[in-house]
Amino acid sequence: METFWYFFEVFGYPLAIMALIFAVVASLYTKFVFSKFSKVPTASGVTGAQVAEQILRQFNLHGGVGYEHEVRVEQVSGTLTDHYSPKEKTLRLSDAVYASASVAAAGVAAHECGHAIQDEQGYIPNRIRSALHIPASVGSRGGPWLAIGGLILSGYAPSIGLLLLKIGIIFFLFATLFYFVTLPVEFNASSRAIRILDDANILTNQELRGAKRVLNAAAMTYVAAAASSLITLLRLIAMSRRRR
Repeated sequence: METFWYFFEVFGYPLAIMALIFAVVASLYTKFVFSKFSKVPTASGVTGAQVAEQILRQFNLHGGVGYEHEVRVEQVSGTLTDHYSPKEKTLRLSDAVYASASVAAAGVAAHECGHAIQDEQGYIPNRIRSALHIPASVGSRGGPWLAIGGLILSGYAPSIGLLLLKIGIIFFLFATLFYFVTLPVEFNASSRAIRILDDANILTNQELRGAKRVLNAAAMTYVAAAASSLITLLRLIAMSRRRR
């Protein structure tokens, strides 16, 4: 076990740099694939907004009278800013998706619908992620700073410095858990999206392959974020063990 922590203490920085490169490459690749399939029109000619509305109606989440959990579909500015807000029951599609009748738009719109369906059906990983959102947000911002402060202070006041370092690690642990719980949530939303697009005949088989490429590329950004967070956490733990 000591060898394991020694490895992260010695090779932590190179691993962190590799994780950063992976994250940058994943982000650039996602933009490249999205741009490519944004230029490929669907045979049906339906826009991202129409795809979202059709899927939500299929699951009784949009367009009905007296639906308990009516989900609105709105347009939001930016690129790849698409998201579903469980608190507001609102699905927001970016400019490049909302009014676009492309393979990429259909895939992204269906993916966000997957999150709305997860919310409605009480998908457990999604509920866990929602519960972790606030502590993870605080942990990702404050955890590293507390840990760094603890490392600096440990040279002058070892006991206080070590305490701050451990608190920082605990804070950052919530962020790491959030990133890892996000993985099954995102993969499940993409799986639902492809299955629904296929079952509803919204996309042809060839178009489905393009949509899968878009969603798989986007999923890699979440994998990169989780890997980077885990490496940072293990580095902090390794440094805290050295200062015990």
